[in-house]
Amino acid sequence: MLRIPMHDYETACRAFRWEVPEAFNFAVDVVDYWARYREKIALIWRNEAGDEEYYTFADISRLSCQFANLLAANGIIKGDRVIVMLPRIPAWQIVVTGCLRMGVIPIPCVTMLTEADLDYRIDHADVVAVVATHDNTRKFDPTRHFKARVSVGGARNDWIDFDNVLADQPKTFAAPEIKSEDPAILYYTSGSTGKPKGVLHASRAIFTWRVSAWYWLDLHEDDTIWCSADTGWSKSGTSVLFGPWSCGAAAFTYDGPFDPETRLELLERYKVTVFCAAATELRHLILQNISGRDLSSLRQTVSAGESVNPGIVTRWREITGGRPLLDGYGQTETLMTILNYPAMPVKPGAMGRAMPGVDAAVIGEDNKFLGADEPGRLVIKLPNPQVMLEYLHAPEETAESRITIDGKEWFITGDEAHMDADGYLFYEGRADDVINSAGYRIGPMEVENALMEHAAVRECAAVASPHFVRGEVVKAFIILNDGFEGSDELVTELQEFSKRITAPYKYPRKIEFVDELPKTISGKIQRRKLKDREFGR
Repeated sequence: MLRIPMHDYETACRAFRWEVPEAFNFAVDVVDYWARYREKIALIWRNEAGDEEYYTFADISRLSCQFANLLAANGIIKGDRVIVMLPRIPAWQIVVTGCLRMGVIPIPCVTMLTEADLDYRIDHADVVAVVATHDNTRKFDPTRHFKARVSVGGARNDWIDFDNVLADQPKTFAAPEIKSEDPAILYYTSGSTGKPKGVLHASRAIFTWRVSAWYWLDLHEDDTIWCSADTGWSKSGTSVLFGPWSCGAAAFTYDGPFDPETRLELLERYKVTVFCAAATELRHLILQNISGRDLSSLRQTVSAGESVNPGIVTRWREITGGRPLLDGYGQTETLMTILNYPAMPVKPGAMGRAMPGVDAAVIGEDNKFLGADEPGRLVIKLPNPQVMLEYLHAPEETAESRITIDGKEWFITGDEAHMDADGYLFYEGRADDVINSAGYRIGPMEVENALMEHAAVRECAAVASPHFVRGEVVKAFIILNDGFEGSDELVTELQEFSKRITAPYKYPRKIEFVDELPKTISGKIQRRKLKDREFGR
C-alpha cells in the first residue's frame, strides 16, 4: 500500500487503494524493519520526577522478543488473551509489541479500572494472563487461575517480576505467521447502556491504522509525536504506537499529571513536531502565556475524542504562530475515519472529510441517504479493513451494527452528523443524545460549542429535558470558570449569547450550574446519565 502524497485532497482520495497483505505481524513487519537502523529512536520517556529514557527500535525489538519468550515459557500461545494494565511507561509498548509478535491478543486497560471492571473483562474475554504495575496487582483476585501474572515495578507474592525475569529470556523469538484476518487486539468501549462492549480488531486493522498517521498526523520518519491519550484507549493505538512506528517516527510519552506549564515545557524541551491532545487539555493550554517559549519545532496539533470548539482552534493558531489545529473523528470500532488534513481548508466546527479509503454517508430514519445539511446517522461503507471484526461474544450487536442499503453493506457508527455540500461532516452527537424539541432535531454538540465560546463556561453538557408543550427542550449543565458565579442574570446572558452563536431554536431553555459532570473512565461526558435524571429514570 503506497503513501500517496496529499497535495490535494480530491487527488489523493482518487489515487488511494487499500492493499492489505495476506499476513501481517506488527512486531516483525514494522518494529523489526526499523530495528535494522540500529540507532533509530522509537520511544522517548519522561516522568514527573524528571527521569528520562530513550529506546531505539532495536531495543524494542529485543525486549519484545524477550517478553514473548516469557509468555511462551508460561504456556501462553497464539490466540490467548492477556490484560495489559500499565500507565504511560515503556513497559506498555514492550508488552503490547511482545504480545503481537506471538499472536497473543492484548487487552489494553486504563489503570483506573476497579476490581469489578477487571473481573468482567477477565470473564468476558477468557483472559489467561495479566500484566500490571506492582501497585495494581491487588486489583486481581488472588484465587483466580492464570497462566501468568506479571508485575512491573516490583515483585509481589506469586507474580512474575517483569524487570528481573525479562532480562533472563532469549533475545530472539520465532514468530508464528499472523494472517491479516487473525484477531490481534481487543478494546473495551462503554455503550449507552449495559456492560462495556469488547471490540475485537484483526491484524489488518493494525496495518491500516497507519493511513491516519500519513494524512492526519502527517508523520514522517524524522518526526517526534506526543499523544497524551491514555494507554487503555484505542486512540493510543493509532497515535502512540501503531501509527507513529509504522511511519518510523519517534513517540514521546510522559508519565505524570496534567499541568499546562509542564505540557508546554516538554513540547519545547523535546522538540515535539506533532502534538495530539484532547480538547479539554487544549482549553487549558490556550490560557497560558507562552511568550518566551520556543515552539518552533511544533509543526501541527491534532485533537480527537471530543469536539474541539472553533474558538480553541482560532486561539491555538494565534498563540503558536499560525500552526494548525486539526480536529478528527473516530471510534473504537473503526479508529480514525473523518479527519481534517494539512492540505485541506478547515471549516470551523467540522470533523473534516472522510479519510482516503473511507466512504462515509449520512442516512435518515428510513435508511435513505440524506442530502446536504440534513442531520442523520453516520455510516461507513463496508468492507473497510479498519472496521472491527466483531463485538466479542455479541453476534446480535455485531449484526445490528451493519445495515444493507441498495445492496451495499454499511457500518452504523451510532453517531449523528450532517454533511455539507462540500463533503465536510459535522458532529451532532450520539444517536440517542439528539434532542427532539417541537419537531426540531437538535444536536447537543452545537449547543455546547456555542456555550463554550462564553468566557464564563469551563465545561458543559446539553441534554433533553421534558417539556409539556414542546415535548423536549434543551437543558445545559454548566461548570463555570473561576471568577464567575451562577445567577439568574448569568442564565439569561448565556441564553442570549447562545442565540447569537447558533440557531435560536437551539438555545438552552434550562440551565443548571454544577461542580462536575458525570464522565466515563476515559473522560467522555455521560449525557445519558444527565438525561435519565431529567426524565426521572
